[in-house]
Amino acid sequence: MALFLVTGGAGFIGSNIVEAIVARGDRVRVLDDFSTGSRKNLEPFRGRIELLEGSVTDLATARRSVDGVDFVLHQAALPSVPKSVALPIETNSVNVSGTVNMLVAARDAGVRRFVYAASSSAYGDTPTLPKVESMESKPLSPYAIQKLAGELYCRVFFQTFGLETVSLRYFNIFGPRQDPTSFYSAVIPKFISAIQSGTPPTIHGDGKQSRDFTYIDNVVAANLAACEADRACAGEVMNVACGERIDLLDLVREINAVLGTNVVPTHDPERVGDVKHSLADIERAKRLIGYSPKVLFAEGIRRTITWYGSNKGFW
Repeated sequence: MALFLVTGGAGFIGSNIVEAIVARGDRVRVLDDFSTGSRKNLEPFRGRIELLEGSVTDLATARRSVDGVDFVLHQAALPSVPKSVALPIETNSVNVSGTVNMLVAARDAGVRRFVYAASSSAYGDTPTLPKVESMESKPLSPYAIQKLAGELYCRVFFQTFGLETVSLRYFNIFGPRQDPTSFYSAVIPKFISAIQSGTPPTIHGDGKQSRDFTYIDNVVAANLAACEADRACAGEVMNVACGERIDLLDLVREINAVLGTNVVPTHDPERVGDVKHSLADIERAKRLIGYSPKVLFAEGIRRTITWYGSNKGFW
């Protein structure tokens, strides 16, 4: 029975990964400082996981967290472009220094594989679509730079120290347990929450900007596949997405259709650092780790709205 460490395991993505590992019968340790994660996210797994409260920014804590661990799934981050613009030093401490701490600790502990939550923001606003891993990185925000730096550290730790790493470039993840209440919340939970309450959601720009929205179950599957794939994936970077291009006006229409509403969005100016269009090529992930998205956009929206409807008052 393998032991998995999920950093940031009390967060949206991390807690969904924890749920999947618990369900398959493996052991899970969570490292989280609860600066953005929620204890509520871990409540269903009380007594079935080991919880270490602390920050990845502390090397001693990082070392304790990897003791006896087979696989590290490094999700801990401050994952927000606007927050990185407002707080570049603080976000760099977690997103870069914290990642290096975890890599050093994993290397020294003999961890079998280190899976890193990278970001599609590394591509920047390139006009070429779909976005392929071999393209030049053109980050537009401190957050994008920080996540790209983490990828480079992962590659170097494999090349230099032999620590097997896999970097998964996430594309606009959504699903259950994603907090709609924060100022820095992602667009889908914000829009669902607004439309459910009859409030017009706010689009920054004309609404024609597009994303490759990726339901959380696909991301969970990619993380587990990255642990189990053969060594050919080590040191590699790969996109995790659905290969579907959805613009924000389409998103509003889909949410309205599921809820049976007709709420019209309002428009504000575009935000600094935001990318205009995003669409992933997922062939490398298919080839190296056997990844294939099982839940596409429309079904993901339906499942997410159902979860929010069944968990009112969660936040």
